[in-house]
Amino acid sequence: MRASSSSPTRGAGVTVLAVAVAALILLPLVVIAAQAMSLGWDTASAFLFRPRIAELLRHTGALMVVCIPATLLIGVGAAWLVERTDLPLPGVWRTLLLAPLAVPAFVSAYAWISVRPDLAGFSGAALVATMAYFPFVFLPTAAMLRVLDGSDENIARSLGASRRTAVLRTVLPRLRPAICGGGLIVALHLLAEYGVLEMMRYQTFTTAILQQYAVGFSDGQGSLLATVLLLLCVLVLTAEVILRGRARVARVGGGTPERPERIPLGKWMIPAILALTAVVALAVVVPVALVVKWFVASVDQNVVAWGDLLRVTGTSLGLAVAGGVAAVAAAIPAAWLLSRRRSFLSMLLERVTFVASALPGVVVALALVTLTVRWADWLYQSSAVLVLAYVILFLPRAVVTLRSGFAAAPPELSEASRSLGVGGRGTFVRVVLPLALPAFLTGFVLVALAVATELTATLLLAPTGTRTLALAFWGASDELDYVRAAPYAVMMIALSAPLTLLLRRQLRGSGSRVSKKEQV
Repeated sequence: MRASSSSPTRGAGVTVLAVAVAALILLPLVVIAAQAMSLGWDTASAFLFRPRIAELLRHTGALMVVCIPATLLIGVGAAWLVERTDLPLPGVWRTLLLAPLAVPAFVSAYAWISVRPDLAGFSGAALVATMAYFPFVFLPTAAMLRVLDGSDENIARSLGASRRTAVLRTVLPRLRPAICGGGLIVALHLLAEYGVLEMMRYQTFTTAILQQYAVGFSDGQGSLLATVLLLLCVLVLTAEVILRGRARVARVGGGTPERPERIPLGKWMIPAILALTAVVALAVVVPVALVVKWFVASVDQNVVAWGDLLRVTGTSLGLAVAGGVAAVAAAIPAAWLLSRRRSFLSMLLERVTFVASALPGVVVALALVTLTVRWADWLYQSSAVLVLAYVILFLPRAVVTLRSGFAAAPPELSEASRSLGVGGRGTFVRVVLPLALPAFLTGFVLVALAVATELTATLLLAPTGTRTLALAFWGASDELDYVRAAPYAVMMIALSAPLTLLLRRQLRGSGSRVSKKEQV
């Protein structure tokens, strides 16, 4: 059954919205390109073809070469152990493996470096980044494993295939979108990360860009560095498109009628538990324990300004909600096109929304400052511009999540609804939205978590007098005042924890047919 004749009109409307969002996202890139080209080819080539640029490339590449495979290994391996083996207390492990999302990466770096200054450099940066980012792979992979129909795998087993062969041929291809989406988010984070790398004294393009802007405030040389970072982002996005493929993961009908058999770990049970315990200890237990240690010291020394702490927390929470709602709304057109009309245009629009997010927050912020000062000075240092920066930086989190959610709502159901006389809007509200609602909620939480701890864009764009937890924390930690920084770090963790628990509930809800015993 085909969509009604009005489908082209609806498709055109969604396409127009997606193009409008992409155009808005491109604004900072246009500013950066204009500033970079203003130097001229001779000056630009002399600046870029230097040993320093080669060193930054090596540092950035080394971090990605180590951290991306490590996060994929930990995220996919942990998801498999929790969802497909007889690992005890899988619900507890789901919660623990999502807990790193409640500990901002630069807070974790602050905790480690405060007691282990010798970790400064590549080893410390790679450790903290890997432990902070693997949940971005674990979350979509675990969610997909919980909803996949196990009938194909069971049929392959009945035809004589070994368990390993059946998994490689029937399960792994359907996990590819989730794994690639998670890996893409990790890669973009590594390209744009600043707080962790600055604390660990590990120079990449991001830290070099901020240093360049500090010297020349949005000058052409800083834009040239940002342009190189954009090229790296394009390479990452291209690789993700190739690796993701075009496999369909949705099925017609709700739930999963046939659950695959859980694999007994046997002699591997103890090593599996020890491995997961080590991951949780490095990612959560050690950083939180060290933050609590410094917080207790701040209380003992009576340096906590409770009134200021509560005001700053309220500001952070309000911005997190605004940024999360705005990003999810902006992600709907592109995510819908990708799940329903996979074409060159939809792929191009998706790539555009991802490119800007690879830029450090300071680059996006300075581009928006330039735009508002020159053409809309009434918007300068307004909350609207700050929320726009959050949308530009964190839109991929919402797009990846919504794309998976729409993919889980088969087009056949929408076509059946339209054949019964329900309009496009009614079909979306009554058929698509209920199936994709968990993805909407997950996308909101992922963006809100990022907004609540965003640093550089907030520093430059926040209205005068506005302070967030991240800004207050960075101001203290930058002066090596670990005691005074601790209350803000504790509050960031406390603010992120409920959002992380909400993610945990969504993950549990994605497997509605899982037995209550498995859900703990």
